[in-house]
Amino acid sequence: MSYVPSLKTKYKEQVVPALMKEFGYTTVMQAPKLEKIVLNQGLGEATADKKIIEIALKEMAMISGQKAVATLSKKDIAGFKVRKKMPIGVKVTLRREKMYEFLERLIKVSLPRIRDFNGIAGKFDGRGNYTLGVTEQLIFPEINLDQVNKIQGMNITFVTSAKTDEEAYALLKEFGLPFKNSKK
Repeated sequence: MSYVPSLKTKYKEQVVPALMKEFGYTTVMQAPKLEKIVLNQGLGEATADKKIIEIALKEMAMISGQKAVATLSKKDIAGFKVRKKMPIGVKVTLRREKMYEFLERLIKVSLPRIRDFNGIAGKFDGRGNYTLGVTEQLIFPEINLDQVNKIQGMNITFVTSAKTDEEAYALLKEFGLPFKNSKK
């Protein structure tokens, strides 16, 4: 028998029945699911120093457990000294088992390490997706503090199959994301 992440099991056994009861779905297939988690880091200073991208790629791979890719600029912007197809960021898209493993590490280990943490804001994009901004990569235990030469922030986007923000909020809340008490 192959390995199944505990959050995937929790989704099937607890989250889906809770969502079916709350929203009155008639089949399991109507319940929204987490499709992917995208980690993204914009690195504007990479225009001056190419090593920043290499370091960020390495750190992102350690955090996610998957190879990261550099994001390239789409056009020239003279004011920012950016040329077309110049690396200006790093991203990773997690799906299936790795997605559930990352989410579990984020909820149980990384978010509690944030100083003065009192929950995350419940602002959704209107299409059932949620983006969480993290101000420093040091909250992840995979990052060695001695090897960090610059603190970088990142965005973590949760893409769901939910039709509304309420369904997405309920889905992520059931997974255990620590939202602040207010809804939206």
